Amino acid sequence: MTLVLQTGETVTRETFWLIGPVGKALFYFLTALAVTVFLYGVYERFARYTRGTEDAFARLDDLPSRIVSAAKTVVTNENQFNRDLYGGLMHAFIMWGFLTLLIGTTILGIDMDGYRLVTGLLGEEQSFFVGDFYLSYSLVMDAMGFLFVVGLGMAIYRRYVVRNERLWGKHTDLEDGLFVWTLFLLAAGGYLVEGVRILATGFPEFETVSFVGWFVALVLEGVGVSPELATTLYPATWWSHSLLALGFVAWVPYAKPFHMLSSFANVVTRDEKAGTRLPGVPADADPDEIGFTEIGDMSWRQMLDQDACTKCGRCSSVCPAKASGRPLDPRDVILDLKGYRESVNAGGETKEIVADGGTSVIDSRTMESCMSCMACMDACPVDIEHVPQFTEMNRRLTEMGEMDENVQETMMDIFGQGNSFGEPERKRPEWTEELDFEVPDAREQAVEYLWYVGDYPSYDERNRRVARSLATIFEHAGVDYGILYEDEQNDGNDVRRVGEEGLYEMLAEDNVEAFEDCEFDTIVCTDPHSYNTFSNEYPELDGVEWNADGEIDVHHYTQVVQELADSGALDLTGTELDHTVTYHDPCHLGRMNDEYEAPRDLVRRTGCDLNEMPRNRANSFCCGGGGGGLWMDFDEEPKPSEERLREALEDTDAGAAVEKFVVACPMCMTMYEDGRKTGSFEDDIEIVGLSELLAEALDAGGAAGAAADTDADAETGAAPADD
Repeated sequence: MTLVLQTGETVTRETFWLIGPVGKALFYFLTALAVTVFLYGVYERFARYTRGTEDAFARLDDLPSRIVSAAKTVVTNENQFNRDLYGGLMHAFIMWGFLTLLIGTTILGIDMDGYRLVTGLLGEEQSFFVGDFYLSYSLVMDAMGFLFVVGLGMAIYRRYVVRNERLWGKHTDLEDGLFVWTLFLLAAGGYLVEGVRILATGFPEFETVSFVGWFVALVLEGVGVSPELATTLYPATWWSHSLLALGFVAWVPYAKPFHMLSSFANVVTRDEKAGTRLPGVPADADPDEIGFTEIGDMSWRQMLDQDACTKCGRCSSVCPAKASGRPLDPRDVILDLKGYRESVNAGGETKEIVADGGTSVIDSRTMESCMSCMACMDACPVDIEHVPQFTEMNRRLTEMGEMDENVQETMMDIFGQGNSFGEPERKRPEWTEELDFEVPDAREQAVEYLWYVGDYPSYDERNRRVARSLATIFEHAGVDYGILYEDEQNDGNDVRRVGEEGLYEMLAEDNVEAFEDCEFDTIVCTDPHSYNTFSNEYPELDGVEWNADGEIDVHHYTQVVQELADSGALDLTGTELDHTVTYHDPCHLGRMNDEYEAPRDLVRRTGCDLNEMPRNRANSFCCGGGGGGLWMDFDEEPKPSEERLREALEDTDAGAAVEKFVVACPMCMTMYEDGRKTGSFEDDIEIVGLSELLAEALDAGGAAGAAADTDADAETGAAPADD
């Protein structure tokens, strides 16, 4: 075979050129050993998950579809490209280069140890690794291998030259650098082996298809390496490359490279509603066992979450709690849990998973910092479900009586009065008294829309104006609607997220009972938090079936008003408000429930000049009020609401010309009104509810219409009609 290569008679190459029979036997032995170590490691890692508790949600239903969907996500690298073009290209080059080299090695193995063996047993040994196949193979392998090197170079540049902040942190260690450098040496070493072989075999003309290897051979020749020296060096380069490759294979299940398997498994087993709905607590659960008390409380999927983390820091970089200086880094929490689990499994000391005082794995203040905005989950390229794990720890804190003092007082108010303000239930409908029409009572008449008003629009004076504006819109459009008056209770969305599962269930049962006493078609919510929990969590309650599909028909008010505008019931034509505005996507409406366009469509219908903040839609920056944040005091700098208002005034195309900051969430309204004061933005921008903007547009349209009628009457000499 060597002579054939040197004379150019056969278009191929010998895999074990100059290695010899003993070397070949040793290579196969080491390969079998590496694969055995790999398989045992993978088995042992996945066997650990079987020791985890059963997950609350179906993870393996319709498995073929899940695998296809996960494969699409991985193949397209769509999650990697999310908000990071550089990172997406880098990962795509590395992943596709690695897979191509893996497939190429597999093809070579099939030819050597399968096709040749079978054809030899049947007669004359043959190989398909020749001619056009070999040329095509060499071209593709060199091209994709080159992308592999480029991708790894980009990774090294970002990590060590740019020193991207999110790649460095508490859990950054030698393993992270070793992983990327091992891959780089594997890729570069493969080209070195190829270049040495091409030089040693006298530059066979057909090897020009291996353009990178050919270039390396020319460089070697240029620095004085002769064909004879290349022949001498070849076995050493071949063995160094082979041993590094086999060592990497054996290393995969025991370190960071395992994410190549665990991440795919994580994407396959993802819950599409993770975070928007939370797992419940068994009715017979012992209070001492609610939440994470020990590693045995973690479900198999939660352990897989921890193993799938690649330390990329995308979750950390978008976390509003971390950005505002709160003691929370989502990546660190996941990796702290993983580290503790592994230390206990190795015989290490056990301690509380979460507690107050800093003696536990996770400190209570860290968990209290979470706003449940799900920015971390949305940014994670491997679908780690942070919020459900954080909620489990909040439940543990609740059961231990270590809840934030302000939150604890709010929970007592909700328990006693059914609202977070601690006001009597009879005061809930007082917001209606300033209206010049009566708001229908859904308890007394059948309605199309049951309007769940919510705590803040009912009790908070600023948000009462939002409720009155929405009522005015409904009246103007002739909507058949009604409210529950004092029978309405807090929705429980944020109650659940601070860990008060029992109180959440009580509120849900009370609200469901009130709903069931009414006759309606659709629930419409002022607050996205209510919209989320009614849509995604109430259906999980036993016995809740409000229509033939066993689902609750729930809408946010922006969706209903958009339908009214589309149908013509709400006429916004001719309204041209002369305002420059920006719109803030509430986490519970946008990122958690994918409603981005209805609010924007309504803003545009008013005639306002809408300017987007850089962080918009799924990348929206939380106001800081979610997850109980509205009820807590944090020494933050800057507050999330202040940072967001700065963004509106400095980072939009209109800049300081933005007059109004439009919100569609009562909690956002409260947080931004506070941020406007604490951040000294009172003279710069106005916080306005979308319903208020629409009501203003209706008033302007009506005034314009009345003026037009008066002008027409003047032209014809007619007197205006009496009202």
